[in-house]
Amino acid sequence: MGKHQLCNEDSCRWRRRKEARPGEILDAALELFTEKGFAATKLTEVAARAGVSKGTVYLYFDSKEALFQEMVKETLLPHLEQAELRVGSHEGSTSDLMHGLCAHWRNNILNTRSAGIPKLVIAEASNFPEMARFYMEKVVNRGTALVERILQRGVDKGEFREMDIANTARAVLAPMIFAAIYDHSLRPYDDGPYDVGKYLDSHLHMILDGLKLR
Repeated sequence: MGKHQLCNEDSCRWRRRKEARPGEILDAALELFTEKGFAATKLTEVAARAGVSKGTVYLYFDSKEALFQEMVKETLLPHLEQAELRVGSHEGSTSDLMHGLCAHWRNNILNTRSAGIPKLVIAEASNFPEMARFYMEKVVNRGTALVERILQRGVDKGEFREMDIANTARAVLAPMIFAAIYDHSLRPYDDGPYDVGKYLDSHLHMILDGLKLR
């Protein structure tokens, strides 16, 4: 069978393990970055958490910064891409679109370890400006542009009043970012009746009520 010979059980397992390594390293990096911070995390710790050697980490990522960038690309950008496609194909009301996107963000980002990334970047931005610039370009600017597009859609369809699109988009996003930061900072010490789902629903209802064309 030559080079097309089927692998045995051990070699197939090794091949699957090798192919899974970048993902395992990224998962370990996400856990450690959100637990300890970017500066405090060493690549040796990432390797140990992923169950590989430090040399193996360097086979896939030539620096901690490159590891961070790939982590963002793998964990956040696919959801932005899905949201962009959803906006382009949505045929219902803009309010329904915003409710759907907010639910997707809450279920797929806020309720996962990825929600720790905004706090990580904000905390480390002054010490790692290139990391901050990368995050601004790839996530913040793109996400803001998406919300601006949604708001403009509402105006064009006669659902929303005229507004300052750019600043309103930031107002829409701010409580969502706050929720992610709060969950990874003060939330464990909050004994009050805080429910993040109800909090975000309340925010969205207030935003939509304020945007309606009277």
